[in-house]
Amino acid sequence: MNRLPPEVLTSCATFVSDTDPRPIVPLTHVCRYWRTSISSNPRSWASISTEWRRLAPLCLERARAAPLAVDITIPDVKGDQRFLQTLLPHVARIAHLSLTEYLSIGAVADDLPCFFASPMPNLTSLELRQVEKPDELFPSSEAPAPPVFQSVSRLKSLHLTRTPLYRALFDIASLVELKLTGYTKPFHFGTFIGFLASNPNLKTVALDVKFVEGSVWTVPVRTTILVHLRHLSITCAKPVDAKGLLSCISLRGGNRLEVSCSRCTTFAWCLPSPPTPIQKALAPITVVKFRTAPTEIHAIGGNSFFSFRCPGPMLPRNPELYPLPTASVREFHASVAPWALTPMFLVSIFTQLPTLETLALVDVTHPTTGIFDSLAEEPSLCPSLKTIAFHNWIFTPEAMEEFEGAVERRKGSAAAPLYRVVFVSSTSGGLPDHALIQQLRQQVPCVDVRVDDKLPDLS
Repeated sequence: MNRLPPEVLTSCATFVSDTDPRPIVPLTHVCRYWRTSISSNPRSWASISTEWRRLAPLCLERARAAPLAVDITIPDVKGDQRFLQTLLPHVARIAHLSLTEYLSIGAVADDLPCFFASPMPNLTSLELRQVEKPDELFPSSEAPAPPVFQSVSRLKSLHLTRTPLYRALFDIASLVELKLTGYTKPFHFGTFIGFLASNPNLKTVALDVKFVEGSVWTVPVRTTILVHLRHLSITCAKPVDAKGLLSCISLRGGNRLEVSCSRCTTFAWCLPSPPTPIQKALAPITVVKFRTAPTEIHAIGGNSFFSFRCPGPMLPRNPELYPLPTASVREFHASVAPWALTPMFLVSIFTQLPTLETLALVDVTHPTTGIFDSLAEEPSLCPSLKTIAFHNWIFTPEAMEEFEGAVERRKGSAAAPLYRVVFVSSTSGGLPDHALIQQLRQQVPCVDVRVDDKLPDLS
């Protein structure tokens, strides 16, 4: 083991943990060579936290001049002058600062005396998590900003939870990552869009906010082009908030877009209509996955991903896919409640996806009557369908009898080519019995049976 190059040992230490030095300490006790090699890598020791504040002097010594990542939980450090005095000489080296579980951002300077007396010229990442909701979301411009906001001009990453938004934050123009969570008081839509526009290098935006009633549509329409944005996540209560925000953002291709709305049952209410560059950026979509309880829709393309989630209960309705560019969808997965999987559900899918080649029906315990009749008659609606997969179904005798009848009717129709049928179950008990499988294989050219937790490649 002593023949390993030092860079290999330091890589191993980083693999063990790159944010917490505690698992690395035992590695330095193996032998002198390991101790020297691992201790000489500053990056392994550049994380300081109140959770392991007893290691702070050792970490600061071994980190040397490396940029520091400092995580401070305010209740843990109150009255611990020893930890603060150890950290104060190195404040200028802080690149990432996380302050959590404080009651008021204005009182943080009192909890950390002298901590903000020196500037932080290397600060590029700031995370602030306040316990309680702020009394005032947007303090007046005359209100002095807390000392923690004195070094934010060069920030690249900003994560705020229930923290008041002072004027100094809106002067930032260098953000690459923005996360705002836990806000219940409404934002002004125009101000927020302007803030996004002033940070054109944003790559990741995650929002759990709501906007002032009516401000979404009273602000003059202006498109904010975020060329570098790759991940946009929106959590809202009203679909109009997501719809308004997406109407004002223009994205390039290759994006991950996630929308969660607690007060709507169809994602069509959350997307702009008529289509805007948002929909164009998602094209082409080739796979759609739909499930109920809670409602979820995932649309996957060659270089894009769209996700919609409704945490609340869903009404029994069919998925409305028309706001998405579905002309290229080849594969559709449905994981729905038994009462939702009806002939009308399939008709809705077939009419919206004219080039569908694979239909996967997942986790249905008691299929409703008539579902297989729709599969037997679907060529008039979707002649491109080639594969039907049943994943983790529970086939009752009545369902199997109906399925056999559907296969016979389809077999007797010259205009209805027989498709590939795939049965997949996480246990062998979830599959049709062996005799029935053999009988189906005599009727259908290709019947696959697999015991697996996941669906195989169905293309």
